[in-house]
Amino acid sequence: MHSWIGWLIVAAVLGVAELLTTTLAFGLIAVAALAAAVVGAFHLSFALQLIAFAVAAGAGLVFVRPIALRHIKQPPQLRTGTAALVGRTAIVLEEVTDHSGRIRIDGEEWSSRTYVDDSPAIPVGAKVDVMQIKGATALVYPRE
Repeated sequence: MHSWIGWLIVAAVLGVAELLTTTLAFGLIAVAALAAAVVGAFHLSFALQLIAFAVAAGAGLVFVRPIALRHIKQPPQLRTGTAALVGRTAIVLEEVTDHSGRIRIDGEEWSSRTYVDDSPAIPVGAKVDVMQIKGATALVYPRE
């Protein structure tokens, strides 16, 4: 059997291990095994194949993996849907109590209630901050 076939088998096994663990380590080592397979396909010595494998694996684990992990763990840059409304300022259209009320957020009317139970009513025309969205109701807190 040619050595490059062995490297392809190693790469396939490591690829499956990466799919099962999602650590990014096995995937990068699988890419290193592919690099060694390419070197083996040119019928170069097994020592050069091992060097190609070690260099590619080291470069992947030292340089690529930390960058990839940082990008994976970042929160999404763009908030959409109701999550985009949290933190916005709204105007009270109908007195807001801990049971009912209406506000306008960016031109849209929303049912609302106070964020803190048993807090005083927020009068019409007051500015409020949207703290949370529960279903179709905005939970608001009066602006200081």
